[in-house]
Amino acid sequence: MYPQKSRLKLVCLLSLMLLIVPQVSSVRADQTCTKRVFNHYCLGWDIRQLQRKRPTYIHEQSDGERFALIYTEGREKIYVMAYQGLIYKVLRQYQPATLLGYEDLRDDLEKRHGSAEDLSRFPEHARGLASKIGAIRRGEGKAMLVWQPDEAWRVELSWTREMGLSLAYIANQMDRLQRKAREKGY
Repeated sequence: MYPQKSRLKLVCLLSLMLLIVPQVSSVRADQTCTKRVFNHYCLGWDIRQLQRKRPTYIHEQSDGERFALIYTEGREKIYVMAYQGLIYKVLRQYQPATLLGYEDLRDDLEKRHGSAEDLSRFPEHARGLASKIGAIRRGEGKAMLVWQPDEAWRVELSWTREMGLSLAYIANQMDRLQRKAREKGY
């Protein structure tokens, strides 16, 4: 009788392990997520896996070890950028690019993350608000605020001629790696 109880315990233990293992592996997959962004994207995830899970992108682009997918949400575009297969930057481009939109995003981010570092650049003659907006539209200046709420990632709010009004979440380590590779010509 004792051996049958042992077998039954063993079978129960193995059955329990089979139920737990898939849950543990899914937790491990989520642990590579440095920061979930805009509900669908995760800094640190494999971009090819995202491509399979969300095939609704409108464009893809590849350049060596860099890869990007572009998604749309209404009038807005979301750029998901990867280096060596891992997502390091998710940028949302807002339309239209207006001062009110910039201020609303800034206020919301300040409530969540506190004060930002101002990395804006404008020509010497652009001192007032109207002249700064004009400089942005001409491509002579840019408004840029950066929050570093975590060592692993940062948030950048910018308003430029090229991208208009955009909000980016960036994985710091992967961004440094891809920048160094770009500087070396890779």
